Amino acid sequence: MADMDVMEMLRRSGGLDAVSKQLGIPPAIAAAGADALLPAVLGGFRKHADGAGGGDGGLGSLIGMLGTLGGGALAANVLGPDETDVSKGNDVLGQIFGSKDVSRSVAADASGKSGIDAETLKKMLPLLAMLVGGYLSARAGGSGAEGSGGLGGLGSILGSMLGNSAGSAPAQGGGLGGLGSLLDLNGDGNPLDDIIGMAGKFTR
Repeated sequence: MADMDVMEMLRRSGGLDAVSKQLGIPPAIAAAGADALLPAVLGGFRKHADGAGGGDGGLGSLIGMLGTLGGGALAANVLGPDETDVSKGNDVLGQIFGSKDVSRSVAADASGKSGIDAETLKKMLPLLAMLVGGYLSARAGGSGAEGSGGLGGLGSILGSMLGNSAGSAPAQGGGLGGLGSLLDLNGDGNPLDDIIGMAGKFTR
């Protein structure tokens, strides 16, 4: 499971179908939108872990944050028959992106990449955040370890998710392919920094 591509995980779990039904969009549009949004979402999770010190400690902080917001139940809420509480997804986005301006920037850039309406992508973002966050929480809980061993395994999972989401994209773009090349303005390999910087300009 650790090496599974995130898009494949979303397909197999029914996540893409759930997004399609909840937003009233064709499955192909849901898949294309997720593919365009996932690099920034995964980058946000990575950035949150790095901001908490990186390594096992940072991952522990990330899983702790997700746990307070619902843990594995985040994904179950999207996949289940009941109405999804998207406020939980927005809470996750607030933690990993820092502001709604960044979410808007991510949706706008993904819209340019995919050709999908930015409003649809904005509605998709919290659902994806819940699916991926719930998956990470469930994998952490399923590691059978509370200490560094479990979190170390989770680090491999997160690293695999980040890497696999971009295929064979060059490292210069932060592993995010064309989106990375477009947004990594300062060339430090972390396009999310530049998304946040751009969003900051919008609020000044």
